[in-house]
Amino acid sequence: MINFPAAKKLVLFSFFFSLKEITFLVFTDGVVILERMANAMLHQTVGTLQLLSNSGTHWEVGNNSVRLFPKSFKLEVGISKRGTYSSGERKFSVIQASASQTSVYNPVLSTSDNGTHESRKKSNEAALILVRHGESLWNEKNLFTGCVDVPLTKKGVEEAIEAGKRISNIPVDMIYTSALIRAQMTAMLAMTQHRRKKVPIIMHNESEQAKAWSQIYSEETMKQSIPVIAAWQLNERMYGELQGLNKQETADRFGKEKVHEWRRSYDIPPPNGESLEMCAQRAVAYFKDNIEPQLLSGKNVMIAAHGNSLRSIIMYLDKLTSQEVISLELSTGMPMLYIFKEGKFIRRGSPVAPTEAGVYAYTRRLAQYRQKLDEMLH
Repeated sequence: MINFPAAKKLVLFSFFFSLKEITFLVFTDGVVILERMANAMLHQTVGTLQLLSNSGTHWEVGNNSVRLFPKSFKLEVGISKRGTYSSGERKFSVIQASASQTSVYNPVLSTSDNGTHESRKKSNEAALILVRHGESLWNEKNLFTGCVDVPLTKKGVEEAIEAGKRISNIPVDMIYTSALIRAQMTAMLAMTQHRRKKVPIIMHNESEQAKAWSQIYSEETMKQSIPVIAAWQLNERMYGELQGLNKQETADRFGKEKVHEWRRSYDIPPPNGESLEMCAQRAVAYFKDNIEPQLLSGKNVMIAAHGNSLRSIIMYLDKLTSQEVISLELSTGMPMLYIFKEGKFIRRGSPVAPTEAGVYAYTRRLAQYRQKLDEMLH
């Protein structure tokens, strides 16, 4: 074990670390301990640790980099698992790293009176919230919308706010939306109701200039923010030549059975559009590649998207067949809650439940989070 006091000059050091896992213990006063945590160890002398008096600690090994801050920190080495330990009157946090995700310490989710085993066990649990956007202007007009980018109606705004009230006691660390404004409006309006009062901020990674111009330079502000990632893969099913057409008029023109086949079959697309199967291929692939790793790392995630992209994801989560998914209906503005634990998704809420109690059967971890919110805000 190597103990480094805070606010020192650049230090070159030798330490033991695992090829797969490194554990950092960070005290609230800035002291850092690096500790061996795996059976197979290698001895290295290429580590560089820099303890900075104002901005925290910077550590580098090879191409990997970690910067630790006295009261909070950001990890850029590996999929992280978070927990909190206590020793006497000193409280500190632990992160285990193994791949390439970023984790920001959240004091609301930490507890100081549990042992190592219990903390690690809890870190394997994460909340996943799915919300279909509120009513859009073309929903109101009974038009096929698909990937046309139209905003919410007044009713849609109210539905988004109501959805936010229903999730106001559920932790949210990251938000994913489609690239369409009705989903983004729903996510933003919902988060205005969250009791944690963190600010959702859309991440602009479309160019180097966009990244540079949207950079946040305050660590305190970062701690009070929630990254929002917009992805076209979560867009509504593209309805092709039906987009903009009135649904009733289209049924009269092509026949109810044909239109029903386009809308509700699994693998038959409308003219020059996507079938549900095609929508599922992109939406589920994005979920597996980008969102599931965040849940594995312990992040609590909200997805604000659309009827068909969410049906596709639910088909994956609930292991539905192609016949079962075509009968699945999702209400606008009604959140669903899943608990991701030990590699499995457990549905804890119905999309049509009328009350928060009906939608959410709290786990022990979520109940503790709500209790801590009560303590912080009263």
